Amino acid sequence: MANDAAIAALSHLLGDRLSTSDAERHLHGQNETYYPNTPPDAVAYPETTADVSEILRICHAHTCPVTAYGAASSLEGQHLALHGGISLDMSRMNRVLNVQPEDLTCTVQPGLTRKQLNEDLRAAGLFFSVDPGADASIGGMAATRASGTTAVRYGTIRDNVLAVEVVMADGTVIRSGSRARKSATGYDLTHLMVGSEGTLGIITELTLRLHGQPECITAATCRFEDVQQAVACVITTIQCGIPMARIELLDHMMVRGFNAYADAGLPEEPHLFLEFHGAPGAVTEQMASFEEIASDNGASGWRTATTTEDRNALWAMRHNAHYASAALGKGKHIWPTDVCVPISHLAEAIAQSQADAQRLNLTATIVGHVGDGNFHAGLSVDPNDPDEMSRAHAFTHALGETALRLGGTVSGEHGIGIGKQEFMAVEHGPALTYMRAIKQAFDPKGILNPGKLLPPETQQEAAE
Repeated sequence: MANDAAIAALSHLLGDRLSTSDAERHLHGQNETYYPNTPPDAVAYPETTADVSEILRICHAHTCPVTAYGAASSLEGQHLALHGGISLDMSRMNRVLNVQPEDLTCTVQPGLTRKQLNEDLRAAGLFFSVDPGADASIGGMAATRASGTTAVRYGTIRDNVLAVEVVMADGTVIRSGSRARKSATGYDLTHLMVGSEGTLGIITELTLRLHGQPECITAATCRFEDVQQAVACVITTIQCGIPMARIELLDHMMVRGFNAYADAGLPEEPHLFLEFHGAPGAVTEQMASFEEIASDNGASGWRTATTTEDRNALWAMRHNAHYASAALGKGKHIWPTDVCVPISHLAEAIAQSQADAQRLNLTATIVGHVGDGNFHAGLSVDPNDPDEMSRAHAFTHALGETALRLGGTVSGEHGIGIGKQEFMAVEHGPALTYMRAIKQAFDPKGILNPGKLLPPETQQEAAE
């Protein structure tokens, strides 16, 4: 078989950096959600761009699938080797290659995690802003176009990647972008790779935009009687131009989950978790402005967290939302999904999703980066219960339809992977044909992460 021939050639190249053990394959077939374990045929551990290039050259010659693997924290199964072949584990390519403090940039390898990077940057007074919660790898964050709690102020990963080095399907190495803040030369291949989910090439280096560590950071929480009040507060805050560093919404079910998981002791009402960055005087002014808006919208229970320990505890709780949702569902698997809508329609979208969960008798939590209209729903499901899985699919389908009806998108953060391909034609229409043409041009043998992002062509599309 082609995969066997490729594995034999890779074994000669990599030696003990290629594993076919059941334990390694099983590990690389796991995921954080409800998808079944999907082991690859082998796991490769490259250490250099040259390694990746040679691995892809061999796999291209044998038409052997290659699926990049970072920290395995993706929520739509992007790292699962659906068609077998090679799981390309990038964890050994985890170095900071250089830091340019004067330019507020650095260049890193893709296996480096965001926490490792920020630990390295601390002495220089800099930080990398994108915070999706999980300690994801930088390459994986770029491949899935990660966002997170700080995107409302600092942007998503797309806004913070300046340049990439990429190995193409046949092993060719290309570079796109530079340390310069802008360019007017040629097609923007850099940001074509960002969000491509490993289907167009394997990212082996990234040049990132950095930010100076804020002089003062204060976090806060407040609560509301209902989601509509909380969202109205958010909308006014954004419209008034208050430079929020984080502004996160938790519905009453998510708060209940935190209480079950971490004994948080929070009143089970919708909450906003907030953070303010800047000079001390500016932070005080921002907080006063926000408190006034919040009070006008019925907020109560205002609490602040100024020490590093208290802030870290607050955001650790928020980042554990996935596990808190599982605690609320009494250990069931979590089917996570997300959408993004214009913030003027955010309350309507959330209310509709809550009504759909109740109608379908599902336990669901909602938590969101509401400053940019993005929210997540976590459904508790038993993969062995066909009826519950059917109802969960009905929920996610209805949520996607709601987002599109309100002028939004079926994913602001998780990406498409396996789970959201059904919406690609509906959201993108004829543009999907051009996406497929790009895929064909970059990966004519279809070896890069097959089965992800782009849905299979229907018979009608093929005929046309």
